[in-house]
Amino acid sequence: MSYRPPIEIRRATWAGLSSYIIWGISPLFFQLLDFASALEIVLHRVVWAVPLLFGALWFSGKLKPAFQALQNKRIVLTLIASSILISINWWGFVFSVNSGNILQASLGYYINPLMSVAVGVIVLREPLGPWRIAAISLAALGVLNQIIAVGEVPWISLLLASSFTGYGYLRKTVAVDGRIGLFWETVFILPFAIAGLAWYYGIAGGTLSDPGTQIPLLMAAGAITVGPLLLYIIGARGLRLSTMGLLQFFAPSLQFIIAVIGGEPFGFANMVTFGLIWAGVITFTYSQMKRENKAG
Repeated sequence: MSYRPPIEIRRATWAGLSSYIIWGISPLFFQLLDFASALEIVLHRVVWAVPLLFGALWFSGKLKPAFQALQNKRIVLTLIASSILISINWWGFVFSVNSGNILQASLGYYINPLMSVAVGVIVLREPLGPWRIAAISLAALGVLNQIIAVGEVPWISLLLASSFTGYGYLRKTVAVDGRIGLFWETVFILPFAIAGLAWYYGIAGGTLSDPGTQIPLLMAAGAITVGPLLLYIIGARGLRLSTMGLLQFFAPSLQFIIAVIGGEPFGFANMVTFGLIWAGVITFTYSQMKRENKAG
């Protein structure tokens, strides 16, 4: 990485950290939307994110390259596929919050980077190494313990981890700015979101008990989508990969704290599950730092 002045590094650090903090405490916001279903919230999230992203592209002078990206059929098809995966991820996260399963969301985002390593090895033929083998094995043991000792398949965790891993893989295969990619992803979903809300509030007879308060909250879901992403992009551009790798665990850690304080069941078997996952995360982070130091 080229030399960057300390002020730029501090700016990138605060931006990256802020993005993960917002993602980490976002369950507190989505808990305010318990008057709506997870699907309804995701549909609103898409509708209100589109104008915000359009404004961000206009402000940053990215509108022209955004429309130029549509000339590449491969980019369009990849972003259509990634839009499906990110929609599933959004729904899974909101559902986990509204159903009182924030611990599963936290577990899923701890597993995500380890699952990404597995995909990199299997699909991209990336080298594995003993530390990464240990990290993946510990994560697998954690999931197995959840199934056997806790007596439940952590399907929300696995859904969140797999959908976001697949999303990340697809986005790595296309050279497109993060803002542009998310803009078109939401645009591709927009017709379905509008149709879904029209059906719900029209034919299905869905209503809001307090529109004056509830509509602004649903609109704010768009800002919760766009804001952290823009901060993340600033951080990713100015920091080493290992630094961003460390920061990413702020989000599931904050979600974990919110879940435990909120009174979600957390017995000894759950402690074992998270202990194994945390050991895998520490091992993975150590491996990443070793690789980047060698490369540097």
